[in-house]
Amino acid sequence: MPDKTQTRRAMIGCGVLTVAAAGALATRAAPRLVGGTGLEGRAIRAIGVETARVNYQGRPALRALALENVAALDRLVVLDTPAFGDGVIEAWISGAPSATASATARGFVGVAFRVQDEARLEAIYLRPTNGRADDQFRRNHTVQYISHPEYPWERLRAEAPAQYETYVDLEPGRWFHVRITVAGTKAQLHVDGVEQPTLIVGDLKHGAEAKGGVALWIGPGTLAHFSDVQVMS
Repeated sequence: MPDKTQTRRAMIGCGVLTVAAAGALATRAAPRLVGGTGLEGRAIRAIGVETARVNYQGRPALRALALENVAALDRLVVLDTPAFGDGVIEAWISGAPSATASATARGFVGVAFRVQDEARLEAIYLRPTNGRADDQFRRNHTVQYISHPEYPWERLRAEAPAQYETYVDLEPGRWFHVRITVAGTKAQLHVDGVEQPTLIVGDLKHGAEAKGGVALWIGPGTLAHFSDVQVMS
């Protein structure tokens, strides 16, 4: 196991995290790139996560393993980017239950944005093991929006059933592409390049003026991989 310093801080290897050219979004006006020409050599901050540089299913990737018995509400890999308010985040991600995960683990993996003080954030994440579950209830909860600390998934599901969750076809441990567009109080998730959004959130709880960091997000009992992360604003 790495020591505490290694756990909390890691360097991203060449090719793991990059900022794409503006032309990657053909249907949008050319965005202003943030984070420089490459995040490869910049420090990241891992919170409740053990990280390593690996090759995974043909891609250079950042592996993120959720640490057990940590007090952090969210397990994050915070990226070294300027404050993010409105913009686009894209990434290839993969999630699966870790070897020591409980039976309730779902491979929780996603992206957090407008991250403030590490405990205050908005995020969209996925539960890959739900994607092809032989249980329609679980399938309906494959995708999830959260807004911490006031609106965890339990509260949103209780107060607004089905509004902040939906289905998408996923397999645990397999790469899939996500694109999150944030504008004011609205966020949209597109999965694997599908034209129509998988999830639309019309009332981001932190409000239209919120700004903060961008982080890779995983839940308890998760082994995740991230590649080709792009942050555009």
